[in-house]
Amino acid sequence: MRELTWRPLVPADAKASADLLNAIETVDRIGENYTEEDTLQELIDPYADLERASLAAFDGEALVGYVKVRHKAEAEAVHRVFLDGGVHPAYRRRGIGTALVDAGVAAAEVVHARHHPALRLVVDVHKAEHIAGVPELVRSRGFAPVRYFQRMEHALSEVTGVAVPGLRIEGWTAAADEEFRAVRNDAYRDFWGAAPMPADQWRNKIVNQTFQPEVSFLARDGGTAVGVLVTMSWAADTAATGVRDAHFMVIGTAREHRRRGVASALLGHALATAAGLGYDRASLSVDSADPAGASGIFAKAGFVPKHRYVRWAREV
Repeated sequence: MRELTWRPLVPADAKASADLLNAIETVDRIGENYTEEDTLQELIDPYADLERASLAAFDGEALVGYVKVRHKAEAEAVHRVFLDGGVHPAYRRRGIGTALVDAGVAAAEVVHARHHPALRLVVDVHKAEHIAGVPELVRSRGFAPVRYFQRMEHALSEVTGVAVPGLRIEGWTAAADEEFRAVRNDAYRDFWGAAPMPADQWRNKIVNQTFQPEVSFLARDGGTAVGVLVTMSWAADTAATGVRDAHFMVIGTAREHRRRGVASALLGHALATAAGLGYDRASLSVDSADPAGASGIFAKAGFVPKHRYVRWAREV
């Protein structure tokens, strides 16, 4: 084996990153496929400091492993940074993953010191439970499981909307985009690990090339925005599987308006709309200990569990 070359990631690595992630998908089967545009969006994330907080391993021109760390714009008491990475299946069990995780933790300390030095630092890793070798690797580097998330899916063969008296459902418009973000931030204030999403992060993570405005809605009670649902869909997934999936990336109800049917109304409306637009399936991810009790709402709406993710954490 040739000696690997190690350096930070740069936006020009988008094509190589997509190639690596698609090779990983052929083995890990988590349902994530990528285009170059998708990976570029991640590489230009304003909260991913590639120069200080990323490392990539290359075999010649081929990217065979990487790690990058994303810090929080805002944090209280605890600054939870997110460590993401992967190794090409043909290069696993050679120590590359261990080196990358160690580099990621060190990088987390660097960006933490720059942005939230007075707070406690916790490094999070989020991976599907079934991926071989991940538990052994992260446990060996001091991580422990702290939370579980469930991917749930809904076939869109037969769906009907849900009407709630007094509630009006509006579609996304550019003029209302800031209101969508504000409701999301209010709804997620007490969600574990969540933080307010600044406008630049919203543009990068939500209103990008995967955003589906025709299946994204705001719920109003009178003139007050009380709930939000944002849908995304990945062209690479559709091309790879033949299944057009409407992924409900953001679902939230303002805290003062919970348990009044807002989320159920948004779900019903979004499911019916997606079905009418020719989507084959809807999907979402739910925290196992969601304070809003969302897992029960989703099951009632017809979503069924697909696979589970583990959130691993290490306090540094």
